[in-house]
Amino acid sequence: MAVFAGNLRYLRGKKELSQQKIADALRISRGQYQKYEDGDSEAPYQVLIRISKYYDVTTDLLLTADLTKVTLESMMAIGQNRMLLPITVDAENNDRIEVVTHTAKAGYRSGYADPEFIGSLPQISLSFLGAGKHRAFPVEGDSMPPHEDGSFIVAKYVEKLGDILDGKTYIVITKEDGIVYKRLNKNGKNSLLLNSDNTFYEPYTVKASEVLEVWEYVCNIGRSDRKTEFSPDQVTSLLMEMRSELREVKAKMNNA
Repeated sequence: MAVFAGNLRYLRGKKELSQQKIADALRISRGQYQKYEDGDSEAPYQVLIRISKYYDVTTDLLLTADLTKVTLESMMAIGQNRMLLPITVDAENNDRIEVVTHTAKAGYRSGYADPEFIGSLPQISLSFLGAGKHRAFPVEGDSMPPHEDGSFIVAKYVEKLGDILDGKTYIVITKEDGIVYKRLNKNGKNSLLLNSDNTFYEPYTVKASEVLEVWEYVCNIGRSDRKTEFSPDQVTSLLMEMRSELREVKAKMNNA
């Protein structure tokens, strides 16, 4: 509650408004609002949502993050009346790509929404990536060849699970498994099917409620120049992916 109260005082101070002005906008009494700022009372859900919309700050940030230590203007706006995803930008407001190192990987599941944790990650810039928010994640294991241990997947943030394209590869952060890199298929509206290109590993399903973040593959940064031998299954998978991408290109050309 102390974090929430401090955030209310800070946000009101930034706008240079009186408690009465904020209370009127939230459709509550000034006395009731003052209790929230003093930490003497908890805001009910409906009021918390109004506060979130009024300040364009997500409820999770209002309740858990010390907003005096972050720059709200550098956080990514997604959807209507909310801001999400701690990010960093340079002086020209260009995206800085945070690199989730191998040592930071274990803590990402709990720190993904923490501006201080994200701000502590090393950063790189890749100007050719274009619009969107990108982040680099480490790859381990042999479930998704040819990406090997020590490689990094640079991926673009996916705002909605409905934007996921069947058969494409994504970084998925789940409550149970943390960071995984898989080929996805939408398994109905409330779950995802995660597939490995290495057929030794069985596909498995993850409920949408277990998914914390999804990032779409853009490119990879590899450290090995070893020649890769593809199995027949991998060649078939690559051809299917190329066929899917060609269909997308043709569709875009027909709609142009």
